[in-house]
Formats: sequence, structure tokens, C-alpha cells
Amino acid sequence: MNLPDIDFAGIQNIILTALTDIGLKIVAAILFWFIGRALISFTVKLVRAWMEKRVLDPTVENYVSAAISVTLNILLIIGILGNFGLQTTSFAALFATLGITIGAAWAGLLANLAAGIFLIVLRPFKVGDYVIAGGINGNISYIGLFSTTITTSDNVATIIGNNKIFGDTIQNFSSNSYRRLNLKVQLTSGVDYQAAIALLREKVAAIPGVLPNPAVVIDIGDLNLVGPVLVVRPCCSALDYTPVHFATNKVILETLEKAGFTPKMSGQNFLINQ
Repeated sequence: MNLPDIDFAGIQNIILTALTDIGLKIVAAILFWFIGRALISFTVKLVRAWMEKRVLDPTVENYVSAAISVTLNILLIIGILGNFGLQTTSFAALFATLGITIGAAWAGLLANLAAGIFLIVLRPFKVGDYVIAGGINGNISYIGLFSTTITTSDNVATIIGNNKIFGDTIQNFSSNSYRRLNLKVQLTSGVDYQAAIALLREKVAAIPGVLPNPAVVIDIGDLNLVGPVLVVRPCCSALDYTPVHFATNKVILETLEKAGFTPKMSGQNFLINQ
């Protein structure tokens, strides 16, 4: 029985062609990987440099850089797999489905994340500022991606979700160069209010921390059955607000009692006390 002739040369050519094709694809994949990684690293560095120029929070820089790096690396791997002839449509659909599922499950968390990014980019306040945010007043001690920590005047650290802060009114008492006190003093009828105003203007202006410009404003703010009500409005820096507030109250009381005007403190500070 005669065996059929085997074309070893043809088989060798087929194997050689297949190996060459696979080898070229492997070399191309390696080149794509290193070139892609270099481009990804360059892109991340550009984004980091831009964020550093914008003086963004380091937490945001790390988060954004990591997110860009992971996303681009996934796209690079899908592209390399596609070079080998693998169907990448299923991978894209898988990642899209996974993203939708995670987004639906973590809607509240992602809302806080988005709000945190906006807070850090838009910078309505910074660490150390005295604010009312999310219904809480105090000093900002930490700004995170998901929550912000406010230390209240009685030294309680209060953690608030960023979405609540960003969706509510924010009052920042430290953003302007100075703050104004708004105090009221009740005088009795028959008191020489002009002399009282002149005396208070001199004494209050001399309080350490009170700014010469804008000048201290003292005038009649209201009238009632008891007598005239004086408004006392000195200005000071945000950092000096609390000591100036206390010192002004003390100076008003001591000055008018010494002059025989027997003042009665009426009302309270217009702004929120620190």
C-alpha cells in the first residue's frame, strides 16, 4: 500500500506563516503597550501639571490622575486584544453595564463625589474659613471628595455630605477682607445721645483690632418708649472678630456706665458668632 506523499514544504510554509503572523502581532502588542503606557504617563503628567497650576486639593489630583490612568489603560488593553482578533464589543458592553450598575447602586455616593469635586474646583471656601454650610456653622477643618468636616464653636467635628453642602446656601465669613459687628445699645430718655455717640466713637475706635477704614459707625438706629437705641458698627479682620466682639461689648458698658448713661445692651450681633 502506497502512502500519499506529504508536502512537508507546504506544511512548513503554513507553520512559518502562522508563527510569523503571531510573532508580528506579539511584537506589535508589545510596541503598542510601551508606546501606549508612555502616552498615558505623559497625559497624566499634563493633567497633574494643569491641576497644580489651578492649586487644586491633592486628594482631587490623586483621584483624577488615577481615574484617567485606569480608564486609558483599560482602553489600551482592549485595543491590544482587538489586534489579536478578539471581539472587544463584549468587553465594552460589560464595562458599560458595570458602570450603569455601580452608578445606580451608589447614586448618593457619586452625588457626594461630584459635589466634592465642584467644591474643590470652585472653592467657595477653604480649610480654616468660618462658614455656615449644610446648616452647620463653624470652621472648615477638612474638605474631602465625599464629605466636609466642620468644627463648631464648641469644638465638635461635624461631618457633612458634600452634596448637602453644595445644594444648600453657603455663607463664608472669612472670604472678605473684614467683617462688621452690629451691636445695639439702649439709652434712656433724657440722655445726651450726641455726647454718648462721640464718646463711644472715640473709645470703640481705640479697641485693638478695630479697623480705621471703614471707620466706626455709631448712630441712632431706632427709637422706642425707653429712649434712643444706638447702633455700634466697628469693622475688624475675620481672625479678630471674636476678641473684638467681646472687647467692644466691654468698652460700651464700661464707657457709658462711667459717663453716667446707664446703658442697656439690646439685641445681639448681626453676624454669627465664632
